[in-house]
Amino acid sequence: MSWVEERLKEMGEILPRPPAAVGSYVPTVRTGNLIVTSGQLPVLAREIIFRGKVGKDLHEVDGSHAARICTINALSQIKASIGDLDKITRIVRVEGFVNSADGFTNQPKVLNGASDFLVELFGEAGKHSRFAVGVNELPLDAAVEVALWVQVSDD
Repeated sequence: MSWVEERLKEMGEILPRPPAAVGSYVPTVRTGNLIVTSGQLPVLAREIIFRGKVGKDLHEVDGSHAARICTINALSQIKASIGDLDKITRIVRVEGFVNSADGFTNQPKVLNGASDFLVELFGEAGKHSRFAVGVNELPLDAAVEVALWVQVSDD
């Protein structure tokens, strides 16, 4: 088991099988030493766990938990792409969309669920650039969608 997966286990997380794509796209694209994931939803056991609008149907803490699940799913997609999460040398960027109620403006706090998790998992290499955007709707009524950009070592 890789050191990243050992660390996940210590953090109480298990890397799931990568969720299947829900449209005409690929889960990851690699260009050089950069891997970009498609947007990941808060899916566990083939079910969207957090549905609805943050700030109306869900509290921002729920959104933060959803962002963490999305991030774990993104890592699962990366592992499926390169075989070993130990090849990740840096988290470059986190892109986050929050299905937001009118007037909800705490999208950065919601996306901290992804950011804090990555820093806890990867340390300094987990620090990244980010955007957190509020949107009117997300696919399958998901509360949050997250995509990662990661730098990896040469094969």
